[in-house]
Amino acid sequence: MADKPHVLVVDDDSRIAAALRRTLIYDGYDVEVAPDGSIALSRARERAPDLVILDVMMPGLNGMEVCERLRAEGDVPILMLTARDATADRVAGLDAGADDYLVKPFATEELLARVRALLRRQAPKARQVLRFADVSMDLATRDVLRGSRGVSLTVREFELLQYFLRNPRQVLTRDRILDAVWGFNFGATSNAVDVYVGYLRQKLEEPGKPQLIHTVRGVGYILRDA
Repeated sequence: MADKPHVLVVDDDSRIAAALRRTLIYDGYDVEVAPDGSIALSRARERAPDLVILDVMMPGLNGMEVCERLRAEGDVPILMLTARDATADRVAGLDAGADDYLVKPFATEELLARVRALLRRQAPKARQVLRFADVSMDLATRDVLRGSRGVSLTVREFELLQYFLRNPRQVLTRDRILDAVWGFNFGATSNAVDVYVGYLRQKLEEPGKPQLIHTVRGVGYILRDA
């Protein structure tokens, strides 16, 4: 029997943490709970989780800080929980490195659907390599190369680049990218796409090599080599 996915729940509210633990265990997950950010980081280093469910508002290290540190150390999928529903708060969570964002109170079915979706993105894929110009992406190993140089990407950056590579030389609107990569729309004022395209450019661009991701002013972006 395959090992159960290991989920780390980080929440200082013991009632919420216990409810999440029961729900996830019942749905077939191996669950560990951390009551604060420092303990969460320690436990994640001792045993790498397959997914982290992370509350934003916590004493000491808050969820944003924990998210940034987890993201700096690896590509574990991170689902952030918050009581705040403002677009700016959602974008701040994504900028910190979160892969998805759920506002309290939420339905159990929606939480489990988000968890399954994030874990599916991490699941091993059939051997397939996407290529454009001198960029290659191995979907099985998740290795990305520009020429002979390895490019280290977060989960969200990988998904964004994959979408560009599957749709080369096409003008992609921000709404299309949000729907395809994030799975839900943050609204017309969200700058999440712009922020993550900026991250990708920083990692892909090289002196003397052509820019690949181009801005189509007022519309979105296009992957092209000319």
